[in-house]
Amino acid sequence: MRAIWKGAVSFGLVNVPVRLYSATENHDLSFHQVRRSDGSRIRYKRVAQADGEEVEYKDIAKAYQTEDGKTVILTDEDLASLPSRSSKEITVEKFVPIDQIDPILYDKAYYIEPDAMGAKAYGLLREALRESERVAVVTVSVRTRMTMAVLRVLGDAIVLQTLLWPDEVRDAGRLDHLDEVSEPKQAEVGMARMLVESMAGDFEPEGHVDDYKEAVEALVASKIEGGDVTESPDAVDDDADSGEVVDLLAALQRSVERAKQGRGGGTAEEADGRSDDSDDSDDGSEDEAAARKTTATKTTARKTTATKAAAKKTTTKRTTAKKTAANDTAKRTGTGSTTRRSAPKKAG
Repeated sequence: MRAIWKGAVSFGLVNVPVRLYSATENHDLSFHQVRRSDGSRIRYKRVAQADGEEVEYKDIAKAYQTEDGKTVILTDEDLASLPSRSSKEITVEKFVPIDQIDPILYDKAYYIEPDAMGAKAYGLLREALRESERVAVVTVSVRTRMTMAVLRVLGDAIVLQTLLWPDEVRDAGRLDHLDEVSEPKQAEVGMARMLVESMAGDFEPEGHVDDYKEAVEALVASKIEGGDVTESPDAVDDDADSGEVVDLLAALQRSVERAKQGRGGGTAEEADGRSDDSDDSDDGSEDEAAARKTTATKTTARKTTATKAAAKKTTTKRTTAKKTAANDTAKRTGTGSTTRRSAPKKAG
């Protein structure tokens, strides 16, 4: 795993050099939007809501919208003037009973690993947390944002679990129909208690599976096995953007086309201009780049067709000239009448 943060845990006069690693990863399925006919990926443009005009990345700014709908644009200078809360220290403020923290406050989990020099102090903090059955409330800056968190023990590791701020938890009192819930009868409560006891058990997360994810993977596998696969026309462009040359033949073909454009006189400069514009552009206008590539490909195809047509005409002229010369020779030598006959006319 790759550490996302390096610093120290500080409790009292003890400093523990540590590294932070993401403890969880998201396995949610994601689907791409494509054109149904050929599987080409759908791209989105940044457009202004007011007039629908596309906006370049360099013209986009951050803004804060107030509760009454007013928009305040913040410049880079404004953001740079804000106080920085970044820190490389996890400061323990107090140790509290774990049942005092409602699980709704828990957010992102991180593993804490000690540096070699801090292994002994790390073990001391871990055992203190385990034996006291408490968690350490701390403040920490992860990815430039200062937040509350707790340190707790999970197996042999200390886990840092970030907490939501209190105002980030919505008030349940805003629900509409809670006041319509009536008090159940004692007999009903007794039956519900019996049901709970009959279904009681220990939590075993490995016994729970994501059946939807498994069903989607099985469906995709069956379609692949049956040959129901669409080759996306823009798959080559995606490979080029990733910097990986997957198909050597395709890469060579693109090189040949570029060389042909270079011999076209002026086309090479246009091609270079298009390439420079694409490299320098950070506005995400991939559709425009794809359109330019398509235009360049069509231009090359037209030039190739024109070249073939010109070659065909030249060959035809040469063949006609040879036949004419042969006929003239035949007439002079008198051999033409025995070797060439007129085709019979069709009946009207």
